[in-house]
Amino acid sequence: MDLNSRLFDSIRIKPSCDEPKAAETATCETPGCTHPGLYRAPKGRKAEGQYWRFCMDHVRAYNASYNYFDGMNDAAVQAYQKDAIIGHRPTWAMGVNRSDGAKSTKPEATRDWAYVDPLGILRAEGVGETARRARPEPPQRPRHSASVRRALDVLGLEEGADTAAIKQQYKALVKRFHPDANGGDRSFEERLRDIIRAHDVLRAAGLC
Repeated sequence: MDLNSRLFDSIRIKPSCDEPKAAETATCETPGCTHPGLYRAPKGRKAEGQYWRFCMDHVRAYNASYNYFDGMNDAAVQAYQKDAIIGHRPTWAMGVNRSDGAKSTKPEATRDWAYVDPLGILRAEGVGETARRARPEPPQRPRHSASVRRALDVLGLEEGADTAAIKQQYKALVKRFHPDANGGDRSFEERLRDIIRAHDVLRAAGLC
């Protein structure tokens, strides 16, 4: 690699969005201070993502007295610390089915703090929840085996037919296709054998 190549002269580096060039010339935001504000300090609760610009001396003084929980009572601080363990995500008791998409019983508006979540990932109705609910339900498995379904089809019955319907249909078909009911005509014997075999399959399966 030739470090003296003219190609290196045309390389341009895009300025960082988090550190705009203008910040290098900004003055300290402490009243009366004229030093450059090169150091960021968070503005605090309810202003997440916003920063002050201070010089070194004033950012040290600000950090020494900074208290994120200033103005919160003990109960609010404890609630925040408890929620911080699970990333401020809504929770519910084990064994409770949340597939209905019900929201957390703790409203967002009652919280005394905020967090930056532009995609809604940390909320009950976030991207992950929406994707999960959008997935199609898996198809239900058949109630009976293939042989039982074929036997029901031979008898002209639906899969949900009960014992009484099977017995009634079997008797009606036997009476219809038996040679005695057709003046001795044996052209329906094969059909009659299929009906009897289907009935045997259903009986072995405990359906009749």
